[in-house]
Amino acid sequence: MGIEILESAKIALMQEEKFKTFYRQLNWALTEYDRIVAEVIPVTAMVLRPHFKDMEWKLRPGMTTLTWTSLNIDPYINHVHSGLNKLQELVSCINDIIENRVEKNLKIVSKTLLVDLPEDSSFTVSDFVVMQQSHISGQSRLLQGKNMEIENAVNDLVHQIETYQFESQIDGVPEKDISKLRGHYNHFMYQALLFSAKNSMNALKKRIGSRKGTNIINASK
Repeated sequence: MGIEILESAKIALMQEEKFKTFYRQLNWALTEYDRIVAEVIPVTAMVLRPHFKDMEWKLRPGMTTLTWTSLNIDPYINHVHSGLNKLQELVSCINDIIENRVEKNLKIVSKTLLVDLPEDSSFTVSDFVVMQQSHISGQSRLLQGKNMEIENAVNDLVHQIETYQFESQIDGVPEKDISKLRGHYNHFMYQALLFSAKNSMNALKKRIGSRKGTNIINASK
C-alpha cells in the first residue's frame, strides 16, 4: 500500500510476544495479590495491614513510572513475584497457626467435660465426690496444657508478624494492634472454658434429674 511504517512501530511489532508475556505476568501478579488478600483471616487483617502496604509499595512502579519500553520491566516483575511469594508464605503460616494450633485447641477446651458420668452406674455421694475429684484433676491438667499450647501458638503468631522484613520505609505493626490480637484470643480462651463449665453443669443436672435409666447419685447407699 506504500505506507511507511515507523521504526518504533516495527520495534513494537518485533517485541509483540515479549509485551504479551509482560502483560500476562503483570495480570497474574495483580490476581495473585487479590487472592492472597482474600485468604487473610479477618482477625489478623489489622496486624497485616503494614505487610500489604509494603507489597503495594513493590507494585506501585508498575502503576506510576514503568512503560512498555522501560528496560527494567523484567527486574520489576521478578521483584513483585518474589514479594508475593514472601507474603503468601507469611499468610499461609499465620493461617496454619490459627487453624491448627489455636482454633483446634479452643474447640477441644470447649468440648471438655469436667465431670465423669458413667451411663449405667450409680454411686454414693462420697464415692461420687472422690471420683469427680480424680477426673477433674486429670481434666485440669489437660486444660492447662491446652492453654499453654494456645499461648505458645499466639506468641509464634506474633513473632511471625513482627519479624517480617519490610523493604519500604513503612512503620511496623503498632503495639496496640498486637495487644488487641492477644486480647482476642484471651477472650476466646475464656469463652471456651466457660462453655466447658456450663456443659459440665448441664450434663450433671440432666443426669441427676433423669427419670429414665440409672441415676448417678444413689442416696440409699
